Amino acid sequence: MPPEGQPSAGPDLEAVAEQVIAALADPTRRVILAALASGGPATATDLADRLPVTRQAVAKHLALLAAADLVWAERGERRGVRYRLRSAPMQVAQQFPAALARDWDGPLDALQAHLDRAARAPATTPPDEPRGHHG
Repeated sequence: MPPEGQPSAGPDLEAVAEQVIAALADPTRRVILAALASGGPATATDLADRLPVTRQAVAKHLALLAAADLVWAERGERRGVRYRLRSAPMQVAQQFPAALARDWDGPLDALQAHLDRAARAPATTPPDEPRGHHG
């Protein structure tokens, strides 16, 4: 933990990825995010009008998306609360599988290089092994 007054090193990559992946696991939440991405900020009522779910269901999904920091609520003048997308958590979550891939890529590349070298090497019989006779 950083000393008092010092900023932390940043969000825990795995924890952010877990929250984002859990939020994206539900198809209705993915549809809500897609609607916000294509249509811009919207209220829960606006989204319910465009989607085959009730306003109450949209509100519950928006609360979960807000908990994962994927959307944020903005107070409007007349229309109440409008929700906007937040891309930062998605970008952080994308780093997690990329880091896993990097951890795998090095050893897999080394194995592939070894197999390629072995396939190109000429097949030779050791000189002191007799050919054709065993025993």
